[in-house]
Amino acid sequence: MTCPCLCESPVNCSDLGLESRIGYCEGMKVAAYQAPLLATGSMYALGLIQKQVRKCEAEGITVLCCPEAILGGLADYSENPNRFALRSDDGQLASAITPLASDTVTSIIGFSELTSDGTLYNAAVIFQSGRVVGLYRKVHPAIRRSVYAAGSETPVFRVGELMFGVVICNDSNYPELARLMTAQGAAALFVPTNNGLPNERASPKLNAAARDADIALAVANRIWVIRADVGGQNGKLTSYGSSEIVDPDGNVMRRARPQSTDMLVAELKMGCAPGPDRTHRKTLRAT
Repeated sequence: MTCPCLCESPVNCSDLGLESRIGYCEGMKVAAYQAPLLATGSMYALGLIQKQVRKCEAEGITVLCCPEAILGGLADYSENPNRFALRSDDGQLASAITPLASDTVTSIIGFSELTSDGTLYNAAVIFQSGRVVGLYRKVHPAIRRSVYAAGSETPVFRVGELMFGVVICNDSNYPELARLMTAQGAAALFVPTNNGLPNERASPKLNAAARDADIALAVANRIWVIRADVGGQNGKLTSYGSSEIVDPDGNVMRRARPQSTDMLVAELKMGCAPGPDRTHRKTLRAT
């Protein structure tokens, strides 16, 4: 006898205290915003994200994922990175992103975080109902070297029935981070990314590498992977844009146009399904 919620588990969801939701739950829309690659130090993206938040409100999108360091750009390319870094412990961050407040849309926004002791982190803020409800700090700041310090925590966050994790760009090359998050119940992984590189080093091969990493993470952990990159050129840097949405079977459901601004949307439904270790946990199904 299999579970009546259609998850194909030999164990009934109700026997484990998990509520079957297939068939009567509402879909949850999530989005990845491929933003333009702006000049380092620019905060112009704040207005662009605000427009996307309003669009999400109109279209019933619940979670909006924005690129890595979309506010101010990557500190590694700045001579004075502290100039556009934001403090998260004194209200500065919350004040700066107030225009993005929404009653219905939770935003994931990349920025450079400056702590009280002067440490700089490559971080993402989870902004929900006008409040900073969580932060993720990039654990692997760069392949070679970086002005950013390394984060050390792998938190998970919740929006309604959706439990999710966040990893930033290069972190997606380290599968143990996703494993730690799915072990805490994450059913989706958002990946703020900034593949802007000096023009002579930029290559569409980065898109292929990102896709391989996303597919591997999705299949290994039976989760959705939602990546939001920048796209285009800003004179010194180029990004081909690797934004995409991959389902738990490794299918690329949405893929952004290369070197362009784009918005990818997928509608998901909550359900129950066995995780990678065959234990029962909540996950998502596409519609």
